[in-house]
Amino acid sequence: MINVTKINNQNITINDDLIETIEETPDTVITLTTGKKLIVKESRQDVINLVKCYKKEIYRQDN
Repeated sequence: MINVTKINNQNITINDDLIETIEETPDTVITLTTGKKLIVKESRQDVINLVKCYKKEIYRQDN
């Protein structure tokens, strides 16, 4: 799960496994596998880094 900030400054937590695509148009739009789209303040690269960090954290806990 990663924390992101919607355009209206609302903080939300999303399941990173549900992310299908991340676009910058120039706003960052996250499309989930459910079809839902979220516009967030973080850049595309920031979202990617959040996912990587979360995955590393989970991997460390499994070992």
